[in-house]
Amino acid sequence: MKDVIDPMWESLARPLARAGFTPNQVTAAGLVLIVIASAAYLWHQSHWVYGLTLACTFVFDALDGAVARQTGLSSKLGGYFDAMVDRYQELVVALSIGWVTGHWALVLLGFSGAMITSYAKARTAIETPVSNTAWPDAFERLERIIYTCVLMVLAGVLPWDWVLPWGLGLYAALCHLTALQRARRAAAILREVDAGRGD
Repeated sequence: MKDVIDPMWESLARPLARAGFTPNQVTAAGLVLIVIASAAYLWHQSHWVYGLTLACTFVFDALDGAVARQTGLSSKLGGYFDAMVDRYQELVVALSIGWVTGHWALVLLGFSGAMITSYAKARTAIETPVSNTAWPDAFERLERIIYTCVLMVLAGVLPWDWVLPWGLGLYAALCHLTALQRARRAAAILREVDAGRGD
């Protein structure tokens, strides 16, 4: 999906880059917007409103990389900061959904799967240098964001009470399947590294 969506990010980021925003400022603003949207959700408790506001705030959050490319301010520290903020954003969203819906077990399963998916690649990079883009997994962060926004909107507009719990359960299953997919790839990469050392 990145090949389709990235050109859109680039066009949306141009006004921010021209206004003098740095990538880290855009990243931090994205976290603030997520916190505001989630705090509002705790108050209004409307699933579909939360889904729409999340979609808007995550669109803004996705612009930091495009701003970095357009301003020439890409840095390893910026990439690290963005990754850390991404995890906190997912935590804030998970806590908000768990608090409002009471589906804590399903939320925990989903959040843990998302974190293990992220950790699987990060841990592999500790053992051996890996490409950051050669991990074409099924349910990465962008897919998780889109799924969450759509699920919340559907849970708010459809009359069936089962939409949210079943949707959260499917989310958790997809997260853990992706974590296992990454673990399998990591095992293959590290097995090759170990075999090379034996030569």
